[in-house]
Amino acid sequence: MRKSKVYIALLHYPMYNKRMDIITTSITNLDLHDIARAARTYDVDGFLVVHPSENQHALLKEIVSYWQEGYGGQYNPDRKEAFSILKTFYKLEEALEYIKNETGQEVLTVATDARIYPNTVSYRDLKKEIMEENKVFLILFGTGWGIQREIMESCNYILEPIEAERTYNHLSVRSAVAIILDRLLGEAWY
Repeated sequence: MRKSKVYIALLHYPMYNKRMDIITTSITNLDLHDIARAARTYDVDGFLVVHPSENQHALLKEIVSYWQEGYGGQYNPDRKEAFSILKTFYKLEEALEYIKNETGQEVLTVATDARIYPNTVSYRDLKKEIMEENKVFLILFGTGWGIQREIMESCNYILEPIEAERTYNHLSVRSAVAIILDRLLGEAWY
């Protein structure tokens, strides 16, 4: 049993595109479904979706309400349960404030990226801290080509890439979430 609380956030701004321009990415139905299911499977304390656009929040509300209040929730109660931990925010700061209010503790942020940064933390070290210490973590996942460098560098931790030495290292965010949650919150198989 882990001692820390762990939340995850799916960020859509400020993200890089393949030319390293700052952009806002779009909400995708598959990301919401697959990440909510992985988060619920690994008993994540909350799945927070952060997007600055009112139009995208309308889409989010439509998707979530279908699975929470509509036919989808009746048809598939497991999906309804997975979506029960999803919360939406316009800014990362709002998500952090929500967690702080819910837990009464300072929130430690953990950035994820396929690139290597000088101050990375290993899965083994972060898992040990999550399992043994009473802390609150928010793991940030980016869309597009990754989270803006300034956000990354403002985090308490930057998690090492999943497979830094691979010649091809461009997983979908939903695949990365599943792998990272298993490494940090799953059974210690190593």
